[in-house]
Amino acid sequence: MTATVDTPLLTVEDLRVSFAYGGRPVEVVHGVDLSVGVGESVGIVGESGSGKSVTGRAIMGILPTPPARTTAKRMEIAGQDLRGGGVPEAGDGHQGQPIAMIFQNPFTALNPVFRVGSTLTEALVKRRGMSRSDATAEAVRLLDRVRIPNAKSRIRNYPHEFSGGMQQRIVIALALALEPRLLIADEPTTALDVTVQAEILELLREIQTERTMGMIFISHALGVVAEVVSRVNVMYAGRIVESGPVGSVYDDPKHPYTQALLLAAPKVGQFRTRTFGIPGSPPDPSSPPPGCAFHPRCALATDVCRDTVPDVRPRLAGGSGTASCHHAGESLVAEGATR
Repeated sequence: MTATVDTPLLTVEDLRVSFAYGGRPVEVVHGVDLSVGVGESVGIVGESGSGKSVTGRAIMGILPTPPARTTAKRMEIAGQDLRGGGVPEAGDGHQGQPIAMIFQNPFTALNPVFRVGSTLTEALVKRRGMSRSDATAEAVRLLDRVRIPNAKSRIRNYPHEFSGGMQQRIVIALALALEPRLLIADEPTTALDVTVQAEILELLREIQTERTMGMIFISHALGVVAEVVSRVNVMYAGRIVESGPVGSVYDDPKHPYTQALLLAAPKVGQFRTRTFGIPGSPPDPSSPPPGCAFHPRCALATDVCRDTVPDVRPRLAGGSGTASCHHAGESLVAEGATR
């Protein structure tokens, strides 16, 4: 099956997440729209605190309620409503769960007092109704698929007996045990060195192709995202400020925040006489600035940016993707506005 947004898997419209803070609700995700096609990889990028992980956990239905409150006009996977909280049964003959998640830190994703095999078999017995013997055989097969050497013997090891990269492979195997249609990978390579990171990315690409699985890849590393996804969403202060095909967004960014992120990212083989950075810090969600949330850090900001939240508009006439900026398309470099 060909990966395409024309075959919808996940549809999210007007997703909002708030947390109780100081006796009042504070909204941290503001009206996010997101879609993933069957077999498609979609990225969410942005600085820490931009709302990436909260968005992923809201879709997964694992935010603690209270203090979190999640609403959406529409949030469906394969036609199933996700707004009731938690991930529903897969339905229509599909075994396992429709969504699974790989968390950022494999060291905390695995229970240190349980053997790896016990963790995997328990998930297979409870979620897929397997017998213990069948679950054990499937656990070995899954560990072998994620390239754990000597999987049959190492299934009796505890998490601490594996390296960080091997632990992340086990976490991937645990997610795959649920046979998800959609995999949410939340910073899955952050704690790994560059060589192991490349191996994990290649493994995710292979498995996604094999299973025609949709994937949301969340990261602050723009280069990593470019290797994995076909479309990207740039997130700032709880909003998607730019979206579109990854090549188009990276080659011709329309939002000043996207431009600034790309200018700040080092590039292999490119020597720079200047170091680019984004001044200031992301806004406090409990006291956001008026107008565009990026305006205090944006060198292109004008009075309208300080007063009015920009509308979502097409990135290009007749093209795919959006940008939310009063000055969309103006260049930080062309205006001499980089700092």
